[in-house]
Amino acid sequence: MLLEVQHLRTEFRTDRGVLTAVDDVSFDLAEGEAIGVVGESGSGKSVTALSIMRLVSKPAGRIMSGRVLFEGQDLLQLDEAEMQKIRGAKIAMIFQDPMSSLNPILTIERQMTESLELHMGLNRKQARVRAVEMLQVVGISDADRRIDDYPHQFSGGMRQRVMIAIALSCSPRLLIADEPTTALDVTIQAQITDLVRRLRREFATSIIWISHDLGVVAGLCDRVMVMYAGQIVEDAGIDQIFAEPRHPYTLGLLNSIPRLDRPVTAELIPIEGSPPDLIDRPPGCPFQPRCPFAVERSHEERPPLEEVRPGHRVACWADVTKVPD
Repeated sequence: MLLEVQHLRTEFRTDRGVLTAVDDVSFDLAEGEAIGVVGESGSGKSVTALSIMRLVSKPAGRIMSGRVLFEGQDLLQLDEAEMQKIRGAKIAMIFQDPMSSLNPILTIERQMTESLELHMGLNRKQARVRAVEMLQVVGISDADRRIDDYPHQFSGGMRQRVMIAIALSCSPRLLIADEPTTALDVTIQAQITDLVRRLRREFATSIIWISHDLGVVAGLCDRVMVMYAGQIVEDAGIDQIFAEPRHPYTLGLLNSIPRLDRPVTAELIPIEGSPPDLIDRPPGCPFQPRCPFAVERSHEERPPLEEVRPGHRVACWADVTKVPD
């Protein structure tokens, strides 16, 4: 197993109290596998990724407990110098907004060659050759000239391609993409996801793809983890999630988006209510205030994440296969 996250818990200190952004999250990622992580804003998707990368903002944010085993090594036990050798080299991350991730006063060449010199031991000339190759791989034409440009000279879609090229330049074993297509129009979104799908085949890179868009995840990933209120509430293969969702929140997400396997006239049903306050959590299941399937136990006891069939984990006391009263 390439990555094993065990009972991860991340908190933030605020003026109102302690906010638990990631609450007892556990999952595995095999070599070459692609996992989609979906959920509403504030569900803990990005903080889970930042926790894996050890990039949680301090001093407000802190990883309180858990283990993050990468190639059998617990990343949470490494010092910062050891962690810097892994970031960019073995684990790379693509962020949502490439304009804020790229340095506006440095050329694309310098931003790409820096990590190549650091992690791969290349000299400046060798690093430039590798950087140009990677820009060509991600579909940037005239790469040997454009590498000398600055970020503002690229469109949004081209900047995201540059970020993907930077992330893959050192051939990482794991790529974490944090909503990399959210700020792009639909056409560019499709181009980027097609690109990542192709690069995954070519580089055999494992992927954690964070998104609020189940449609994008369906076309890219092998498995989906649905997060709510800092917890994983369902974890299953793509086909199982779409065909037989077992958590009411997952069912709500699927009912609120257009789908090709339904008539165009099918009604979209929004999820009523709002996510819970992560500082003052309600007792029982965090989704129960919004859940039409909630049973008495849902109000009193938090359901554990348990396997209901091979490869399918759910945290729910109710049965979504039965019509609620």
